[in-house]
Amino acid sequence: MATVDLELAYAKNSTLVQKSGIQQLVLSHQAELPEITNVPCFFWGSITDPLLTSKCLLTLSKVVRSSFGPMPPGLRDPIVSAGTDQIRFEGFSSCNGVYARLDLLEDAIDGEFLASGTTNVDFNEPMLNALNAVKKTEKMVLGVGSKEVSVSTDKGKVTEKKVTLPPRWIKGLTSVQLYLAGMEEKFRLNKIQVIQLFQSIPKGNTKGEFYLTKRANRFVLSPIASKDSVRVGGIQRLRLLEGILPYIDSLIVYQESGGESSSFVADFGKMRLTLSLSPDSYRGFSGEGNVLENMIQAVPDEWVMGVNSLLKSNELFDPTLLSIENDVDFDLMDTLTASLSSIGLLGYDLHQNQHYYRRLPFKMERILALNPRLKNAKKLLSTEGVELIKNADGYIEARVEGSGVKHTVIIQGEQSRCTCDWFTNHQGKRGLCKHILAVKMLSN
Repeated sequence: MATVDLELAYAKNSTLVQKSGIQQLVLSHQAELPEITNVPCFFWGSITDPLLTSKCLLTLSKVVRSSFGPMPPGLRDPIVSAGTDQIRFEGFSSCNGVYARLDLLEDAIDGEFLASGTTNVDFNEPMLNALNAVKKTEKMVLGVGSKEVSVSTDKGKVTEKKVTLPPRWIKGLTSVQLYLAGMEEKFRLNKIQVIQLFQSIPKGNTKGEFYLTKRANRFVLSPIASKDSVRVGGIQRLRLLEGILPYIDSLIVYQESGGESSSFVADFGKMRLTLSLSPDSYRGFSGEGNVLENMIQAVPDEWVMGVNSLLKSNELFDPTLLSIENDVDFDLMDTLTASLSSIGLLGYDLHQNQHYYRRLPFKMERILALNPRLKNAKKLLSTEGVELIKNADGYIEARVEGSGVKHTVIIQGEQSRCTCDWFTNHQGKRGLCKHILAVKMLSN
């Protein structure tokens, strides 16, 4: 797959300065879409709990700067969305296997939303040092706006004029929201139970999977699965939350219905921090391809652009309501939802159990660029590489061109199989192969 980097330029600096005892943090914003390019400020106001907010932002930064797979650490650019009376900071680990999001709710901020939108900010060393220096009695003013990134403290000033938004982050945003949408709440831990749980995490880089279960009034980790236990792959990744343990009111544990991935939501009352773990340390969210099946039916580009013009950042996304209000077939709305997901425009809030909209810079051609299996499936159709052998009574059999070989694809009801190596290795757990996709697109 060719690398697709998004070059984002900023015209002015984001700043963190101290003036009259007040920390003022102004985050730059950028946009590819013309309707929000000239907005100078999305939000301006005070943070009601500067110390806790700083601790959570440092935790988010720790996630972004970490790596648990072959990809070396080096990223430090959380995404920030402002709108609908809340602000979300989110990002991935460099290996793309850990997703974190900080939701600053209405009670966590005291200011004015002048517009809604999304930005990219750089958490470099001066920013981290400034956040580390925040005291409990300090005041902090947060602003989201302008067009460059810079940080000013008593020790100096740092300016970031240009950043690259990694394509695997957008692919990760695509996959992780589908995992989150399929999760159910399993456990709810109080403050004492949270401390006990983290004290039981094995030291060092432990291999293999662990299972979280409740025994009596305690939660324990075991390498052996039991009834109602939650599988946690790459258990050492949970240590990313250690810096905020003393502040957590409760910790809610979720698991995806297939038992693959898990999420831990630290609730502080006025803000929440979500940590989502991919199935294993070596598996990043960006390579899953679990959105592809919903993208078989094409939708007009104008529909995607229209929804983007209609919705604000952080606004709850209700496809059923949109279908009814705009007289759109429910199945087609599912495809439109998948198209929005495929370029990172939808997130999922576990607390509200609903999707929300995220304004990101995008171009329609990135739907294919970021989903090579979909692109290759369309190529198979354009070159007549798919031959239907049987298509009747809910049973489809086809021969599909491969690399020097013809693969057999069988689709029966909700089940599908292919003789290619991708299907053999993953058994459908990481999305459909291009051969099954092509057959479904032809027979749809």
